[in-house]
Amino acid sequence: MSKEETFNKIADIIADRFQVDRDKITNTLNFKTDLDADSIDFVEFILELEDTFGAEISDEDAENLNTVGEAVDYITSHSK
Repeated sequence: MSKEETFNKIADIIADRFQVDRDKITNTLNFKTDLDADSIDFVEFILELEDTFGAEISDEDAENLNTVGEAVDYITSHSK
């Protein structure tokens, strides 16, 4: 799957889960500051990424995912 396809899937999940206009989602969007996601929101989002992409994201790795671009890069390099 290309980075663009990965980005589009992640953006769709964010738009749905956080009620954000799909057009406002960019690679620089920060989960905690721009989406005001609390820890429960973020954990649920990570679980949805794992289900969607068939990737395992360790807690340590999840803590380092701050932006959409970082999530795209991680999923692209770790998906099966």
